Amino acid sequence: MQINNSPYSQGKLIYENPLASARDLADFTLEGKAKLSFPEGKLQLENAENASLGQKANYVLWCRQEFPADFLWQMSFRPLREPGLAMLFFAAAGRNGQDLFDPGLSPRTGEYPQYHHGDINAFHLSFFRRKEPDERGFHTCNLRKSYGFYLTAQGADPIPDVADAMEPYLLSLWKKGPEIRFAVNDLEVLRFLDDGSTWGPLLGGGKMGLRQLAPMIGEYANWRVYELPGAAD
Repeated sequence: MQINNSPYSQGKLIYENPLASARDLADFTLEGKAKLSFPEGKLQLENAENASLGQKANYVLWCRQEFPADFLWQMSFRPLREPGLAMLFFAAAGRNGQDLFDPGLSPRTGEYPQYHHGDINAFHLSFFRRKEPDERGFHTCNLRKSYGFYLTAQGADPIPDVADAMEPYLLSLWKKGPEIRFAVNDLEVLRFLDDGSTWGPLLGGGKMGLRQLAPMIGEYANWRVYELPGAAD
């Protein structure tokens, strides 16, 4: 099924960032250590710590913009070096409804347990997974929900390995009420309908951020978020 057959129309553009130069990161906050560069006029993310440090070498780049509960997010992505993993956090907020950057929340440094068993709730969309041997041999995109480490949906990953990824890929994420849909180049990869109980309460608005696992290098551009005006008849 093609994602462009979605029942949701594209509404008003509410946030746009080309991620083309250092000044475009004025809205972003880095947790952990990373190298941020723009050699091709697109953001490249690379670990600053040696990959041998494991979780301590990983990091999250948050957009400080608050996004609504319902939205369409799009961005172009190309993997440049593997192994590694790239993911998007979204609908991220404190477990008691606090802003993600509330000073009362525990500090975060990019180590994954802080994000799935810390004091925040969020969805985690892993859209490029080439870290562990099973991930390299069988490519999937995973959608998880926290608090907790619930695997709520999984789909086949159409993005090839680095050697064959010649062009950027368009990532699209719909979140509308209890429904989440994810597509690569307009091809729907996964869909999830949250019952608001099995995996914890429904998540509303919040922050979005990119996470990478060392030693991956990824290239990102043209972050856009649109309103979703409602379901079509």
